[in-house]
Amino acid sequence: MKMSIKQLRAFLAVAHTLNFALASEKLNMSQPALSLAIHSLEDALGGMLFTRTTRRVALTAEGDAFFPMARRLLADWDNTEEAMRQRFTLQTGKVSVAAMPSFAANALPPVLKTFRDRYRGVNVTVHDVINEQVIEMVSEGRVEMGVAFEPAASSSLQFTPLGVDRFVAVVPQHSPLAQKPHVTWRELLMSDFITLQRPSAVRILLEETLIQHGHALKVAFESHQLVTVGRMVANGLGVSAVPALCEAQMGELGAVCVPLGNPVIERQIGVIRTAHGQLSTAAAALLNTILQQCQPR
Repeated sequence: MKMSIKQLRAFLAVAHTLNFALASEKLNMSQPALSLAIHSLEDALGGMLFTRTTRRVALTAEGDAFFPMARRLLADWDNTEEAMRQRFTLQTGKVSVAAMPSFAANALPPVLKTFRDRYRGVNVTVHDVINEQVIEMVSEGRVEMGVAFEPAASSSLQFTPLGVDRFVAVVPQHSPLAQKPHVTWRELLMSDFITLQRPSAVRILLEETLIQHGHALKVAFESHQLVTVGRMVANGLGVSAVPALCEAQMGELGAVCVPLGNPVIERQIGVIRTAHGQLSTAAAALLNTILQQCQPR
């Protein structure tokens, strides 16, 4: 038989008071139950921890040696119990999420502000990576969830839609296109085009869709970061097309976004996670916050 936490508490109460009556009162248990707990602990450990007479209770040499060990064990137990309670009640915790740049830089910060206001003790790590890496990180279990374009139907990932994101044209402020209410791809592609580097899902989606509609995407400049693309456009190096999620960001960088069509290019985005396994308490709370703020009402 192995010792239990109940026996450990009983031992420490008696060791502190050297009095079974006081110890039983402190533990709110009867003296016979306390004596049984001590006997059971001694049986589990293989020897006596106390000497008992009608007048006196004292620790044996083994009991004296066990005393500091028992205090450390109980402190570790209580600390572990409290740490787990704080995690389950979201007083503490940690969660990692991966998100494609268009979402991470635009829609996610307000979500994180709400989450932080609710759960100040929970640490959040954001991996701002391209769509393919989001899917890879979720699939490999490096993050509990991610925000990306809808994966292929054959994927083993669970997808919760947040909405459809449509591509918009990004042009310099001084461009004639900036004054138009609507721009076509034919008009946009007459200027030097700036876009993300492969294997970005945005780049691949644009190329494949435009080929289907008889347009060739001739790229003049490319970058790994949407911020760099926006800066290039703002400085008059060319034009681009980005998800509508990035409109505010492009405006802050000094570029102008205009509705874009013929063809309209759009794709559903949402939260992905593995179909098996359960989210941690912190991750489940973050998922609920994302859904509350980002799903269409």
